[in-house]
Amino acid sequence: MDSNIQDFIDTCNSDNTCNLITNTTTTNLTTSATSSSAASTSIASSSRYENQKRRDWNTFGQYLKNHRPPLSLSRCSGAHVLEFLRYLDQFGKTKVHTPICPFYGHPNPPAPCPCPLRQAWGSLDALIGRLRAAFEENGGKPEANPFGARAVRLYLREVRDLQSKARGISYEKKKRKRPPPQQQPMPLPHHSLPPPGASATH
Repeated sequence: MDSNIQDFIDTCNSDNTCNLITNTTTTNLTTSATSSSAASTSIASSSRYENQKRRDWNTFGQYLKNHRPPLSLSRCSGAHVLEFLRYLDQFGKTKVHTPICPFYGHPNPPAPCPCPLRQAWGSLDALIGRLRAAFEENGGKPEANPFGARAVRLYLREVRDLQSKARGISYEKKKRKRPPPQQQPMPLPHHSLPPPGASATH
């Protein structure tokens, strides 16, 4: 297996979400409360993201070269992106229970089962986001971006829904509660004062 693909798989499977790996130096920085350490952490995170994006782009390029027949980037379509994602599934480490499994929908199965291992939805979603950006950064036109194809979006949504049900995990983002609107104080009625020297009317 190509080393680029192996590097990608190792990164994805380290936390099943393809999130950026935090090293010891960054951990020390994030535990510091100083503004300088926060800035350093932000720069380090950006650098790791760019490095990961470059590795992902090289991995996909190698996949196209190994494709039979070899495939050029200009002829790559959403269908080829789906082939790539399904190819990566064989290296996944996320247990996805089938409907006939007794642990279907169980977030913490009490025992092992023979259900297949797949790439986690979060891993694939993050990967497509990086490749979509890399495509345009390397001269691709946004309207011809295969990673933004409708078929790819539908596939990711299908994987998310399937894994959510199979694993009993919700992938929905929590909506932030809006603070209740502040009530404006009622204006006090304005009474005109009688002119000086005027007698009160009974």
